[in-house]
Amino acid sequence: MHKFLVLGGTGTTGRRIADRLRSAGHFVRTASRNGSDVRLELDDPSTWKPALEGITAAYLMEPTVRPGDRLARFTERALSEGVHRLVLLSASLASDPGHPLHGVEQTVRGSDAEWTILHPNWFAQNFSEGPWLSAVLSGTLALPAGDGRTPFIDADDIADVATAALTTADHQARTYELTGPEALTFTEAANHITEATGHRVEYVAMDPADYTEQQVAQGVPRRGAELLTNILASIANGHGGRPTTDVEQALGRPARTFKAFARDWHATSG
Repeated sequence: MHKFLVLGGTGTTGRRIADRLRSAGHFVRTASRNGSDVRLELDDPSTWKPALEGITAAYLMEPTVRPGDRLARFTERALSEGVHRLVLLSASLASDPGHPLHGVEQTVRGSDAEWTILHPNWFAQNFSEGPWLSAVLSGTLALPAGDGRTPFIDADDIADVATAALTTADHQARTYELTGPEALTFTEAANHITEATGHRVEYVAMDPADYTEQQVAQGVPRRGAELLTNILASIANGHGGRPTTDVEQALGRPARTFKAFARDWHATSG
């Protein structure tokens, strides 16, 4: 039986994966900067060995996407310590050599481990527990995504796919493009939340330059603010992605709809 390490164990996907593994009776060690079973600093190799001791399978994710190869170096160390099954949370654009996750993807793909790579679209949970929650609660969500469409993916679907890949040999050498079943505008997403919760949420299309300056004023480094702005603006330009059937291929059931996400969020938060 595998012993599992889950990076980002208190985060949106990590805690869901850890819960699923523990519910199935597996040994699980969560790792993050704080609040997990062990403290893990990707910038501090002295914290790596305690996290990896005895581990044979790992869920890998970068808590702060930024230039550098720290997750790739951690992955190399994990392989040398005996980890032989890897599930990496990455991004579709990581095939670009300039992308911050390109190096770790190449490390995973080039390893002798059993590996699975996940490329999720925008999380539906960004509205309920992530960076857009405060704006949703205020009633106005302003982003530079225009009227573009994107197929939001429920984090519970990501966790189900990741757990299946960690616990079975059915997903080796697979790269899954994980999306919801339909591409929505942010206006449509806001309307679904309004309908499900009774709390009116309005989406406002924001000028990209203004959004960048807003993020910088809130303390986000300019390079990071520009990167986020460009990704959101790409939705406005028609590059928000198309729905795939990869969740169904992995799990044998369709991906959850955004409407179901909004309904369940209201049910559990009320």
